[in-house]
Amino acid sequence: MRPSLLVLCLLALPSAAAAQVNSTGDYLSRMDTDGDGKVSLVEYQDWLSYGFDAMDKNRNGVLEPEELPSGRRSAGAALTREQHRAQLAETFRKQDRNRNGSLDARELASPPQ
Repeated sequence: MRPSLLVLCLLALPSAAAAQVNSTGDYLSRMDTDGDGKVSLVEYQDWLSYGFDAMDKNRNGVLEPEELPSGRRSAGAALTREQHRAQLAETFRKQDRNRNGSLDARELASPPQ
């Protein structure tokens, strides 16, 4: 995912959800829906799709240029949910430094490489 689009998605998180997350441990516990102490790819994609969902006003699974913040509209390209999830998968892969298919708290707190 282009870093700027990831930032846009994170900024679009509902303020209540964002306000409740104060540390990496909070992110891990919120993202880890099955409670196994690590974040899977699907958990990561589901959590980071809040921003996509908030911007997708017509709920068609595509972010049309008019649904993007004004600074991004000029790019003119739509983004599908599938493309968004594929970009998140690439970011996840870069964060999964030990290549075990999940993120622990340390990996989750580290920037993708």
